[in-house]
Amino acid sequence: MNIDELSLAERRLWEAFPRGESVDLSSADPALNDPSYSDRWGPERLVRAEVLVALLAGALEAESGHVAAVRLTGARIIGSLNLGHARVTVPLALTGCSFDEAPHLYWAEMNSVHMMRCRLPGLVASGTRVDGHLWLEGSRIAGGLWLDGAHIAGILNMSGVHLNNPGGDALLADRLTVDANVYCDQGFTANGEVRLPGARVGGQLIFREARLLNPGGAALYASRLDVAANVFCDGGFSAQGSIRLRGARVGGYLSFVGAQLSNPESIALNADDLAVETDVYCSDGFRADGGVSFAGARITGQLSLRGAYLNHPSGTALSLQRLQAEEVLLRPAEQVKGVADLSYARISLLRDDRATWPERLQLDGLQYENLDPPLSARDRLDWLRRDTDGYQPQPYERLAHTYRALGLDADGRSVLLAKARDRRKTQGPSRKTIGWLQDVLVGYGYRPFRAASWLLGLLAFGTIVFSMHKPAILNDDDHPHFNPFIYSLDLLLPIGDLGQERVFAPAGVYQWIANFLVVSGFILGLTVAAGATRSLSRE
Repeated sequence: MNIDELSLAERRLWEAFPRGESVDLSSADPALNDPSYSDRWGPERLVRAEVLVALLAGALEAESGHVAAVRLTGARIIGSLNLGHARVTVPLALTGCSFDEAPHLYWAEMNSVHMMRCRLPGLVASGTRVDGHLWLEGSRIAGGLWLDGAHIAGILNMSGVHLNNPGGDALLADRLTVDANVYCDQGFTANGEVRLPGARVGGQLIFREARLLNPGGAALYASRLDVAANVFCDGGFSAQGSIRLRGARVGGYLSFVGAQLSNPESIALNADDLAVETDVYCSDGFRADGGVSFAGARITGQLSLRGAYLNHPSGTALSLQRLQAEEVLLRPAEQVKGVADLSYARISLLRDDRATWPERLQLDGLQYENLDPPLSARDRLDWLRRDTDGYQPQPYERLAHTYRALGLDADGRSVLLAKARDRRKTQGPSRKTIGWLQDVLVGYGYRPFRAASWLLGLLAFGTIVFSMHKPAILNDDDHPHFNPFIYSLDLLLPIGDLGQERVFAPAGVYQWIANFLVVSGFILGLTVAAGATRSLSRE
């Protein structure tokens, strides 16, 4: 490039480059330095992109004892900054600059790139390798930021960045690799889809205070995202459109504390098959208008929904189907509006609140070791009976097992009795009749001492009947004196002999009564014995 063809501003930059000095073309009036109004800037602030390309491509050597760099502030860059496939060994630092055309850094090898508070009609950096930081803080980028397949060895800083590409990809970062932290915070705004599928972040991913806007589509599409540390989508985070984290892995914790998600016609948060090494917080004012799904997720610590607002009346508001978690804190700020699906989840400790139980639940296959609070069997049965699938045996068995493990055997038996009664409602007329008799007589075996009451009643009945109609004597030689009470008791006892039954024999209808007492005594006596054994035993 001929130095004689350079403008005054370009010459200043050319001369400053070998020593890495900064060139500031901005106005003394701060109101005139907004890059959004760069079309009003005079020729003293114009720099051709080809001059930047020449410097970055090695047109000049660094002065001895200095590190060469392009450091430019307040310039309007005209033409195409095209560094595709270039190998740039010096830093590029642009502050408060405006680009007429989108820079192209695709498959370039860059040292470090700072474009702070700049205005760009797009930025194409697909496949780019940055050996330092990529710093875009405060910039406004229209037409999309492309970082797909890029590798950044340092920090990716997009704090305060505004991306605007409605209906398209605001950020295209499929398979992006960042060795350190990624900052999309401090007012970061994206109008269009933010894509991070298959991306890898070696530090933290921070969306604190971010606003993502893509109504009806994916506001954040980050399936198979891999973050080594924590993910923050809190501190005023909001999204219109779905958040998709299916199959993502988080090495620390995931925070949606106070986040506002809106995708009312579908899923607001899809975290199916998510893997988190510690905790997940969808709490303290977290609001989702649309479904929230952690189906198949694996959370080593706690999933907290304390103080959350879950609203999807027309479908599943919360899906924990097949979730594996050490603890689930299901205590939202108000009753869940929609179905809460906990089917086949495996949870060590489930903490909930009766006041905010969903009206509709799915509990079949749910496994838990403990409940907090355990509540009484009557209260927990109301929880089970909210299942939209109707009667399912497994939830009753699980609840009864938990009560027994807590030493609450009576509550466990109450649950199993309720299970038998609820099952009876699903059976045909004949089975309902038999079941009703079992319930009335012995409470399906879970109220064994009710049989003792029946035994006493039958004993009184037999005593009255046989006191009025003495049975005939089988052997006149030697027999005890007839006692209707002892005789009835001898008939009812399934074992033992009181000397009455083998001596006296009723006839006719009274023989049928005696046989009825024998059979009833056998059945009821065994029930009482089983109940006594269960009460005395200790698991």
